[in-house]
Order: sequence, then structure tokens, then C-alpha cells
Amino acid sequence: MRLLVTADLHFNHRHSKPLARSLIAEMNAAGGDVLLVVGDTAAADGDELEQCLSLFQFSGPKLFVAGNHELWTRRYDSYALFADELPGRIRALGWQWLQTDPFTAQGKTIIGSIGWYDYSYARETLGIPRRFYEHKMSPGAAERFPEFGHLFEPADDIPPASREIMARWNDGKFVKLHRPDEEFLGQLLCQLKAHLESSTGTPQIIAAIHHVPFEALLPPTHGAQWDFARAYLGSSRMGDLLCQYPSVSHVFCGHSHFPAEAQVGSITAVNLGSGYRHKTYRSFDLP
Repeated sequence: MRLLVTADLHFNHRHSKPLARSLIAEMNAAGGDVLLVVGDTAAADGDELEQCLSLFQFSGPKLFVAGNHELWTRRYDSYALFADELPGRIRALGWQWLQTDPFTAQGKTIIGSIGWYDYSYARETLGIPRRFYEHKMSPGAAERFPEFGHLFEPADDIPPASREIMARWNDGKFVKLHRPDEEFLGQLLCQLKAHLESSTGTPQIIAAIHHVPFEALLPPTHGAQWDFARAYLGSSRMGDLLCQYPSVSHVFCGHSHFPAEAQVGSITAVNLGSGYRHKTYRSFDLP
């Protein structure tokens, strides 16, 4: 099975769209047996998600995993969007919604999840209290907005240096889950475990997780702002779950915009590394 994999096309971003078009044309010419897109194709509002996926001219199965950007909306409820609306939109385009529908062929099962974060990748050296991560605002940024004044009560647990960090994770503005991040992650883990359990009879399992499931795939540190953002790149709990199943041979992710590859036990783990100004795809010949 030849599997073509990409991620982070960000088709609604003006700098990213022409690069995405070029990459899709390249993938259309490459051929393959199965196509896999691992999240952050486009924000949900509008029709740019449909525009992007419709550009793929691929005769084989097309598998789709959502990313956090698919949950970005100016409407009220990202969770309903994720659970109810997006699956129908994706299926209407002829793609398989991998979040709930694993794909099986040639003795292989491909499972997928948006993944999520629980701040377990946060840099402890920053000393930033958890409540700031929950609100997706660094102390320096939060000081500029009166509505976040309550985060400074108390103030004696906030390191002075953290007030110099100006960073905001935009999921806090555009993702409306109406539940804590850890609760959402817990639901996703239960769903992924159910798919893993139902696939144990398959000789080979391939997992596509948008958020980073292994610390070995994270980008290196390069400044306090990026170190703050690290909290939202994923969760090792996803990776720990995948490692419990010997049939899992490959794990693909994106989200961090940083290419990386690691061998985690018997798992070949790959971060595709596409970003706003650089697009890439990988071709894998799975035995």
C-alpha cells in the first residue's frame, strides 16, 4: 500500500493558499493507493474547507482528520461543529471521516483523531500557573486585557519574568468547546482506545493524530513565546495509549509546523512539518 500523507494546508490563510494549491497538484500527479490529510486543512466557517478538499484528484480512498483550525468558528459551539456538522460536510465531498470511521484494507487499519492538549508539554521552567494556560494567555498578554484581571488573583505565584512573555493561543478566541481541554482530550482518548481495541485483529495499525502525541516530535526550544505555545502542541497521553498496542507501526501528526521523525519503541513516528509558508507531503510504502 502506498500512502500519501500531508497536513496543515491552512487553505484559508492568504500566504498559505497558493502553496497548498501547488502541493495538491504535486500530490495529484504522484499517484498512490490511499490519501491521508492530518488536520488544519481550513477553518470551518465559510467554504474554504470544501474548496481545498475538492482540489484533490485521487481515485483511491481519501481519509480526513480534523485539526484545531477546523474547530475555529465565530459561531457559538465548536464541539457541535466537530461532532455533528463537520463529519457530514467531509463525507459529502467523498472523504472518510477518520475520527469515527477507521479505514481497513490489505491487512492494515488506519485510525485517526484530532488529538488535543492537556498542557503536559508546558515548560516548567517558565513557572506560569496553570490558570493562564487554561485561558490560553501568557501573563504578559493577559495584563493588557481587563477581562483577564482575575488571573492575577493571587499574584504571588506569578514569576516576574513571565510578565515579559507576550503570547496568546488563538484557540482561546476561536475554539468554543464548552468543556475543559482535559475533558475533551479524555473523550478523544476513549474513542481512540475503542478503535484500537476493535482493530487488534488487524496485523498493522497506522494512526493519524493531528496534535503531537510524542515529545520526541516536538520542535526545539527557541524563545519564551514558543515555549509558552508548547503547552498546546499535544499530549503524551495519546502516545502512551498508542504504545500499548504492538500492532501500531506508524503514527503521523502535524500541528507544530516542525518536521521530525523518531522511533518510539516499535513505532515509526513522523511529524509532517508543513507550515504556513512551507508545504510538504510524504509517501510511504507500507508492507
